[in-house]
Amino acid sequence: MKKRTKMSLPSKYLLLIFTVFCLGMMLVTFTTKFSLGPLKAVAGYTVVPMQNGINKIGQWFSSKEEEFESLKDAQKKNKKLQSQVDELTMENNRLRQDRFELDRLRGLYELDQKYPSYNKIAARVNGKDTGNWFSTFMIDKGSEDGIALDMNVIAGSGLVGRIVEVGPNWATVRSIIDDSHNVSAMDLATQDMCIVSGDLEKMNDNVIRMSQLMDSDNNVQQGDQIVTSHISDKYLQGILIGYVTEVKQDSNKLTKSGYISPACLRIR
Repeated sequence: MKKRTKMSLPSKYLLLIFTVFCLGMMLVTFTTKFSLGPLKAVAGYTVVPMQNGINKIGQWFSSKEEEFESLKDAQKKNKKLQSQVDELTMENNRLRQDRFELDRLRGLYELDQKYPSYNKIAARVNGKDTGNWFSTFMIDKGSEDGIALDMNVIAGSGLVGRIVEVGPNWATVRSIIDDSHNVSAMDLATQDMCIVSGDLEKMNDNVIRMSQLMDSDNNVQQGDQIVTSHISDKYLQGILIGYVTEVKQDSNKLTKSGYISPACLRIR
């Protein structure tokens, strides 16, 4: 049986191979030092734009993060401000209600001082008939509170109407502006007698009718106060009804008629 022969290189060939390898490495190293310029140029067209793009993307994300944080802060501040606005609105509403209540109490006090000899019962309006004007309406006091039929109703500075229906804790008022309502009245300055009648059609002009005025001396003038007379069987004397706005001679040449502006036009 034959034995395999081993392959081997002579030493001189090994030395030649290592020498060529070293010379090649030196050449590559030497060449690389002078090839940085072209490599830089290539990098300028490829790597640098890519790096700039990545930087811009990073800056965009960073700015969006800052904007998001600013938006969150703004939302928190807005929520806080809205809460303060709501609190101030509620406080303002309370103050307005207090002011309205104070004005109402002042009005009642002034009314009490204007008619000190008449007993009074305070009441609130809690219902009305259909339409814009309060020709008839309901109040929240009744017989249990001392309210009775034909009692006079006043508000603000003058006459509103009279009680026409009474329940235990409610009453119905027919106002002086109602078409079926007549009041015996007189001019406070001249003491001339007249009749004041409701007229819903004329309420758009803020007036009601005055008729059968006895003014033989022509002393009644615009602005005169018209009050309830002493001969009225359903109204107390001297309650202000309104102010003369127009006076004209009737066709009979004996009496006059015209219009007055009620002291209380609406009950709201």
